[in-house]
Amino acid sequence: MTEQPISPELTSDDKLWAMLAYMPFFGWIVAILALLMEDKRARSFVKFHSVQALSLAIINGVVSSVLSFVVIGICTAIGLTIYMIYLGIKAYNGETVPVPFLTDFIKQQGWG
Repeated sequence: MTEQPISPELTSDDKLWAMLAYMPFFGWIVAILALLMEDKRARSFVKFHSVQALSLAIINGVVSSVLSFVVIGICTAIGLTIYMIYLGIKAYNGETVPVPFLTDFIKQQGWG
C-alpha cells in the first residue's frame, strides 16, 4: 500500500484533528469526539484518521493488557505507540498512510 498525496481541500484544522487522534493517552478521546461531531465526521480526512486511530488504540490497549505480564507485551505496546505517533505526524503533513490489514478491514466494514 502506498501513501496517498496531500489533498488541496484539507484545512489546518483537519490536519490538527487527525494528528491529535493518534496521540498517546488522550488520542482515543479526540477520535471519539471527532466521530461524534457532525462537522468533523463529514470531513473524509478527519473521519479516516479518527476511525483508524481509534481502532489502533483499541488494539494497543487489548494487546498491552493481555500481554503486559511478559516482556513482548510491553515491547508491543511501546512499538504501537511509536507507530501511532508516526501516523499522527504523517496525518499532520496531510498524508493518509494505510495500516496493513486494519485499513482494509475498516473499509470492508463501511466505517471509513
